Amino acid sequence: MSGRKQFLQQLGLMAGAFSANSLFNELHAAEISSANSRVNHLSPISVATDEDYWSVIQQAYTVSPQIINLNNGGVSPSPRVVQEAVERYNKLTNEGPSYYMWEILDQGREPLREKLAELGGCNKEEIVINRNATESLNTVILGLDLKAGDEVIGCKLDYPNHMNAWKQRAMRDGIVYKQLSFNFPVENDEEIVAAFENAITPKTKIIHVTHVINWVGQILPVRKISDMAHRHGLEVVCDGAHSFALLDFKIPDLGCDYFATSLHKFLSAPIGSGMMWIKQDKISKIWPLLANGDPRGTNIRKFETLGTRSFPIEQGIGEAINFQLAIGNKRKEERVRYLKNYWAERVINVPKVKIKTSLKSAYSCAICGVSIDGIGPRELERILFTRYKIHTVPIDYENVSCVRVTPHVYTRLPELDKFVRAIKEIAAAGK
Repeated sequence: MSGRKQFLQQLGLMAGAFSANSLFNELHAAEISSANSRVNHLSPISVATDEDYWSVIQQAYTVSPQIINLNNGGVSPSPRVVQEAVERYNKLTNEGPSYYMWEILDQGREPLREKLAELGGCNKEEIVINRNATESLNTVILGLDLKAGDEVIGCKLDYPNHMNAWKQRAMRDGIVYKQLSFNFPVENDEEIVAAFENAITPKTKIIHVTHVINWVGQILPVRKISDMAHRHGLEVVCDGAHSFALLDFKIPDLGCDYFATSLHKFLSAPIGSGMMWIKQDKISKIWPLLANGDPRGTNIRKFETLGTRSFPIEQGIGEAINFQLAIGNKRKEERVRYLKNYWAERVINVPKVKIKTSLKSAYSCAICGVSIDGIGPRELERILFTRYKIHTVPIDYENVSCVRVTPHVYTRLPELDKFVRAIKEIAAAGK
């Protein structure tokens, strides 16, 4: 590479993802803009079935043709623009780490915070940039001032890392951690809200609610739970790992006090990127997970005292935001829901096949569980991969027994057709 070309590339990197020189503008803006202009007059539901439009989006990904990846609920691949941004930032960093990290790339943190706040519909002074939802929720769970006897209400189908954090507080501090049981799918908001409300006692302080249950994709009515909790003087902690950048919502609209997500799921940001939101008047009361010089301060940045971290991963988030905004939140939600319904509706009436997730739009979007009578989850997952090269994840947890299937915007209909055929063949053969 010539010295001038390298210099210009470095200038582009220094300008960041939100400049005219962004990688997104270089690689995808014109093509996606052209595709958008063709469908802008259509509703998001109508665009959801426009295969010509989504073929443009699919081409932005570099997924392996050797397998069909239907486990995007764990971690999603990044589009090529995000991958290249991380690679370029990493290369730039290694040309002079302490200079390019601290003097150049770190300057992109505040613009990134602002863009994340815009995406979440909130104040940038409420946004923490970190590594995942587990780090975020551990910060809140371990940072709250709770005393022996204080009660927290959660659910047995919350994410294990977060349940373990509450259990640790019970062991260490003597709090009481109460967990509700649900037989999902539940297609009644009032039933779910009532279950939480009926568990409240005068000692209850916190309700922990998962926006989208990771095991089977059930969407919980967070706003209704939050409103009920606040009437009782309680605070609400929300796990949004599987909802942010998939469902079309603004964080304050959920009514919760604390919100956490992993950006490497449906935002398709670099793997190992996350975000936390704390309502501004709650910041001072949360102790940082990693010690800070002003632990009782009101500056949201007190939660970012990580030390040396990956600036390339962090700054790569910006290109993922560009990609997300180019598609549009609601358009993306409707497409992924369409993909889930596409395969589920084709197997729901197949003998021995059971769908473990509601297909109503209010109660699910991407994630759906499926089982076949007489075949355990691990065996079904094994058959799907060894025979058909279809990657899913087995779920055998509490009262859930299925394989979890999660498509993404890059998933193609022929891949889902193959999955449907596989389920039918396995069910017919009984093995």
